[in-house]
Amino acid sequence: MAGRFDRFQWRAVVARYAGADWARSLWQVASTLGLLIVTLVIGYKLMPVAPWATALFVLVIAGLLVRTFIIMHDCAHGSFLPWPKVNDAVGFITGVLTFTPFLQWRRDHALHHASSGDLERRGTGDVSTLTVAEYEALSRFGKLKYRLYRHPIVLFGLGPLHMMVLSRWRTFSTSTGPTQLWNVWMTNLAIASTATIFILTAGWESVVLLYVPAMYLAAAGGIFLFYVQHQFEEAYWERGQQWDYATAAITGSSFLQLPPVLNWFTGNIGFHHVHHLGPKIPNYRLPQAHAENAIFEAAPVLTLRTAVKTLRLALWDEAQGKLVSFRELRARRAAR
Repeated sequence: MAGRFDRFQWRAVVARYAGADWARSLWQVASTLGLLIVTLVIGYKLMPVAPWATALFVLVIAGLLVRTFIIMHDCAHGSFLPWPKVNDAVGFITGVLTFTPFLQWRRDHALHHASSGDLERRGTGDVSTLTVAEYEALSRFGKLKYRLYRHPIVLFGLGPLHMMVLSRWRTFSTSTGPTQLWNVWMTNLAIASTATIFILTAGWESVVLLYVPAMYLAAAGGIFLFYVQHQFEEAYWERGQQWDYATAAITGSSFLQLPPVLNWFTGNIGFHHVHHLGPKIPNYRLPQAHAENAIFEAAPVLTLRTAVKTLRLALWDEAQGKLVSFRELRARRAAR
């Protein structure tokens, strides 16, 4: 693991790429939402005549919803557009389209950036991760709950349902204030109104058989991306004063190498190490920042194949400084 990074060096690197190119951002939001509308219309038109083709369009719509979420994500960091009110308006609209209350999510996500990799500040915007010692101290029922929570079927099967439905009714968290609470309910109202318009103009099938399945797949894909960007064997976790922001950003966030088409649909979020170091860098400048600066060579590299292998990891071993699986923990017990 790399040591601490020079503060002045990385701040200078980040500053060169931060800030929005408003023309590029507006084209990105217009092209993304335009393609989303076109694919929704075509998918709907194909429903009665070619259901198999509609199923393919659901996959494309899901990809576009992931890209829409990334636009919302950049708006949350204030990196997408230079005009705060317009930036927030785009964030709200893209949040409605992706079932995400923009202001609430923005506050949760800011806490995630400020504490990612700090064992003493876990719990907001993270995939819950216990240390080996914490897990061993649990009751049998507590261990069962944690094992179920970390199982891929729960994370990627039930996780999207939680994001799409249960989080819609969340009215309190450590980061919720009156503004965030208002935003949650305004988002719910906007989602309900949009769904009603869809149903009245195109029928219930447009929502139940097209948009909801696409949103489910998009949410599952988003959870997978978020998971592998922080849950890999030699991830970064430290306690209190030992924690360092830049080290957590560069070595605690993976560089997920994706094919160009997937980089487009995911808004370059695979360059997560760059994003965590400089959240004010818009998504379309992340590859350039990575390519032009040696500081980012320290980031752990994952591919889709190696990313899948991380799904077995579940516990942070403070003694070894790495994530381990339940199987590894059992083998260790047996060897004692």
